[in-house]
Amino acid sequence: MFKLPAPPSLDTLICEFDTVLRTLAASAQSVRPHPDRQVDEAELSAAEKRHAAGLMRVNHCGEVCAQALYQGQALTARDPAAREALREAAHEEVEHLAWTEQRIAELGSHKSLLNPLWYAGSLAIGVTAGLIGDKWNLGFLAETERQVGAHLQSHLQSLPELDAKSRAIVAQMYSDEMNHADKAVELGAAELPAPVKLLMQQSSRVMTSLSYRV
Repeated sequence: MFKLPAPPSLDTLICEFDTVLRTLAASAQSVRPHPDRQVDEAELSAAEKRHAAGLMRVNHCGEVCAQALYQGQALTARDPAAREALREAAHEEVEHLAWTEQRIAELGSHKSLLNPLWYAGSLAIGVTAGLIGDKWNLGFLAETERQVGAHLQSHLQSLPELDAKSRAIVAQMYSDEMNHADKAVELGAAELPAPVKLLMQQSSRVMTSLSYRV
């Protein structure tokens, strides 16, 4: 029988609202050292800087979406282990936010102006995924991380050859995302149907295309 999770307490809702504000309005902080901390800045052309900044803006936007997704999924997860895995993934995504935010600034650009829109949509998707059930919730986490990993691999191919700082950040992000996917599988993630995966890919294309420019 389908059973809804217990509604969150007022304290929980306040904490979750604080997460929204910190993600959208505050500068993220990283516990781990930034992956590019020992990498020298290269001399990039104006076009290379714009392209690198666009890719890093896409990555930052992806991390904003991840925060919202995992927040929604954790709110509706039933299994404590699944909930903890989601919160652990979200914690590392905050570090990714910090890394990409700083790199965007170094490249002389700005974060996506559409982040509040992406956050709201991703939160709704996360809540829905959690309501369907934990194995599907974890399946959504695993597939999200795989698709993010594919984007990051494409960015490693597309980033300016001399931009070693951005490459160092993206490479560490890729490693973290794959670890999240593996953890979800270990906890019993279900394999999502092909139409759902395709819908996720199409939605991601829209987000990345707009975030690269805006």
